[in-house]
Amino acid sequence: MLYPDLFKELEATRWNMERDIPWDLFDASRLSDEQAHSIKMNAIMEWAALPTTEMFLRDHRDDSDFSAFTSIWFFEQQKHAMVMMEYLLRFRPDLVPTEAELHEVRFEFDPAPALETVMLHFCGEVRLHHWYARAAEWHAEPVITAIYQTLALDEARHAAAHLRYLRQALDRRPGETQAAFTKIGALMTGDGGGSRASHPATLHVNQSLFPRDTVQSRMPDPGWLARWLDTQIRFDRACEGRVVAAILRDLSTLMGQGSASPEAWNRGEKEVAQAAD
Repeated sequence: MLYPDLFKELEATRWNMERDIPWDLFDASRLSDEQAHSIKMNAIMEWAALPTTEMFLRDHRDDSDFSAFTSIWFFEQQKHAMVMMEYLLRFRPDLVPTEAELHEVRFEFDPAPALETVMLHFCGEVRLHHWYARAAEWHAEPVITAIYQTLALDEARHAAAHLRYLRQALDRRPGETQAAFTKIGALMTGDGGGSRASHPATLHVNQSLFPRDTVQSRMPDPGWLARWLDTQIRFDRACEGRVVAAILRDLSTLMGQGSASPEAWNRGEKEVAQAAD
């Protein structure tokens, strides 16, 4: 089992909201209304760890190891929402998300292949690490800059933990795992549909609720994420290239393929689909 070691490792690196966030450095002159609004939207997006956890526990009922790890992941993701809401409560109380706004992003996800969801969220954690590092650069206000730097490190640790579960799956079920790697790797690193927004919050996950079946679509400002990426933190092609390179490097190493390009992963996905037919 991986959970006992991950529990100890993540416990040892966990930050404290009161002691480790420099609240006394707040500078109101360096926080714009636009930035404060983005913090609210980001807090709501992080709150969506709640339905994701419900999906993980349902679809991984036969995997107690990963299900137990989900308790840590859920706690730390909810802590991300909480620290952003605490920031707003202290400095912009008019923008604290309401309970109704938070509850709106809690909806049921359709069942999905368990291994593919782990792979999907590994990619999502890598992407969030880079998004938050970029957000820390965009913000000038010292407290929220420190918060984003802290969250970026958390997301990197979460990605590493998910990667260990993918390695475990590769050892136990190599054929199924390689197929999941190829399929989701192509989805999360290819150019189709704009890969810079290929994050679990943007994906359709409940057919009966379409088109309001993405986390993004159920937020108070559905267009926020694209605007945040394009015009605020300016997550451009070079930034996206670093995300893709990180994902492909880790997955290629796991599969013993050396360095792979997005085009190679897309070719691999087509080959897997043809073999299944």
